[in-house]
Amino acid sequence: MRHYPDRMTVEEAKAFQNDVLDIVGQIPRGKVTTYGMIATLAGWPSHARMVGRTLRYTPGAEKLPCHRVVNIAGRTAPGWSQHRPLLEQEGVIFKPNGHVDMLRHLWEPEIM
Repeated sequence: MRHYPDRMTVEEAKAFQNDVLDIVGQIPRGKVTTYGMIATLAGWPSHARMVGRTLRYTPGAEKLPCHRVVNIAGRTAPGWSQHRPLLEQEGVIFKPNGHVDMLRHLWEPEIM
C-alpha cells in the first residue's frame, strides 16, 4: 500500500471542503483562478485534483461560480460544454488555442 504523508483526516477534509467553497465564492466576475491556487489557499497545495472533486460532488456547489476555475494552462473542464460560454458571458477572453488568457484574467488574491 502506498503511503501518503499529507493525507487528510476527516476533520481536515471537511475544513478543506469549506475553504474551497469559500474561496470559489470570492472569485470576481471576469476573473479565473486555478485548481492548484485554490488548493494552496486552502492549505493543501498538492491537492488540486481534490478541489475539482469537491466542486463536482458537494451539494450546493453548483450555486457558486465554479465556472471561474480552470487548470493551470487556462483549459476549461473537459465534458462541460457550458464552461467556456459562461466565462465568455463575463468577458473572459480566450486565446486562439482555446485556453483562457491567464495574463488578463487570472485572479490571485492577496495572501495574508
